[in-house]
Amino acid sequence: MVQRQLPRPAEILELMQFKKPQFNAKKRRLASALTIDDLRTIARRRTPKAAFDYTDGAAEGELSLERARQAFQDVEFHPGILAPAPDVDTSVSILGGHSSMPFGIAPTGFTRLMQTEGEVAGAGAAGAAGIPFTLSTLGTTSIEGVIEANPHGRNWFQLYVMRDREISYELTRRAAAAGFDTLMFTVDTPVAGARLRDARNGFSIPPQLTLGTIINALPRPWWWIDFLTTPKLEFASLTSTGGTVGELIDSAMDPTISYDDLEVIRGLWPGKIIVKGVQTLEDSQRLHDTGIDGIVLSNHGGRQLDRAPIPFHLLPTVRKAVGDDFTVMIDTGIMNGADIVASVALGADFTLIGRAYLYGLMAGGRAGVDRTIEILRTEIERTMRLLGVSSIAELEPGHVTQLARLMPLHPAVQAVHAD
Repeated sequence: MVQRQLPRPAEILELMQFKKPQFNAKKRRLASALTIDDLRTIARRRTPKAAFDYTDGAAEGELSLERARQAFQDVEFHPGILAPAPDVDTSVSILGGHSSMPFGIAPTGFTRLMQTEGEVAGAGAAGAAGIPFTLSTLGTTSIEGVIEANPHGRNWFQLYVMRDREISYELTRRAAAAGFDTLMFTVDTPVAGARLRDARNGFSIPPQLTLGTIINALPRPWWWIDFLTTPKLEFASLTSTGGTVGELIDSAMDPTISYDDLEVIRGLWPGKIIVKGVQTLEDSQRLHDTGIDGIVLSNHGGRQLDRAPIPFHLLPTVRKAVGDDFTVMIDTGIMNGADIVASVALGADFTLIGRAYLYGLMAGGRAGVDRTIEILRTEIERTMRLLGVSSIAELEPGHVTQLARLMPLHPAVQAVHAD
């Protein structure tokens, strides 16, 4: 028989420990976010639809983004046992410098559209965390403004090749003069991808007021107050600011970009140079042979060619082909610190986060970006401890299996279909 007794007041009081209330609404909502997806939910609630969809969306059917995220979910880890890792070192050396974690902030365009602190919040948070920040050619904060926000941290510059080459050359010189240490030469945007959410929302730069946008904005007055009481939203590095995103890209970018352009920029840039937007093994090998410092395996976050290769799937093959002395980075689809750990285990020297950073920005400005970084840091450290790994250098392919969901047809089967 279970022994019964009258409830004891002292024991009841021990159970009734109330959490101290948090009266700061921003701190309260950010503390409630335990994952990047939680930040995305908050961001969606707080941001007008057109701005949120620009960040969240991808090209056409958004299959490239969906597949990239699914690839990270289709991972099986292989933890070691009786391998205590009470303390973990997440730091890495990348492109001749230090990073406290194996990820940095990717270049994103129109960033102040999502939340008015924009690149200043991203650069400041990156500097405080000891990770690199990358400014986009289509950024809404100037090269000099990023240096001011992150004067002692590592700043990288992402370069598009413009139809007017002198614009690109001048941006390269300015970034070098300002102290940016790495140039990210981007090659996957000869023309704009078909970003259908933006088309359906009538999205443009600067945002245009329509009946639909006004109705959608009514529950989000804070966004419009910020937007209307801060400096005009425009490109910090370009003079053209009007039109849809596709029109802007198509008018500015040059579809004739080639290896000759890469050589010209290499001659102008004194620091490290990497090529972003690499999507095949053959291009990886050719770029390796040119003597550049590294590549980023990326399909532009699924925002250009839909059904593009999945960077995470391509990673092990590329690493094997180019060897260990060539820098290989990866982006697209990273939503968890475990995604970063898996990437490093399979050969990535470094990773870049784009949407994950912007979800935090939309959820709470600079504090939201800090929260993004903290969530990923916690997930990286926990995953490493559970694997029995004390340092990033200890991660290796045996820790990860990529589970197969999308398999190419056998050549014989393809031939039958062709007939």
